Amino acid sequence: MIPQHLSEQEIIRREKLAELQKLGIDAYPAALYPVSISAAAIRAEFRGDENKEAFADVCLAGRIMSIRDMGKASFAVLQDSTGKMQIYLKRDEICPGEDKTWYDKVWKHLIDLGDIIGVKGFVFITKTGETSIHV
Repeated sequence: MIPQHLSEQEIIRREKLAELQKLGIDAYPAALYPVSISAAAIRAEFRGDENKEAFADVCLAGRIMSIRDMGKASFAVLQDSTGKMQIYLKRDEICPGEDKTWYDKVWKHLIDLGDIIGVKGFVFITKTGETSIHV
C-alpha cells in the first residue's frame, strides 16, 4: 500500500523501482560498481584513433541529464562529478538475443531523467564530432 502523502512523481518512481526489482535488477549497486574513469579525464585524454586502445574498456557512472531515443538506438548525457559525457546505446548490442527486455522495457520505460546509472563500453567520436561512450 502506498501512503497518501507521496507526490505523484514519488509514487511513479516507487512503482518503477518495484518493477526493476521484479526483473531481478539491483537498483542500488553503487558500492560494487567499478568506475574506472571520469568524464573530465575522457575529454582531456581521448585523442580518437591515436589512443583508442587505452579507452577500449571504460566504466563511468553519473546522473542522466537527457535522453534522445532514436528507435533501436539511443543517445543520453550522463553527468558525473567532473562534467558531462554522451553515451550511445544500440538495442541489438545491449540485447543480442531474441529477448529485448533490457532495452525496450528497462532502458525505455523504467529509467528516468535524474536517475544515476553506470555504463561500460568504449570511447569513440560520433559523426558529429562528439566524444561518447558506446555502451
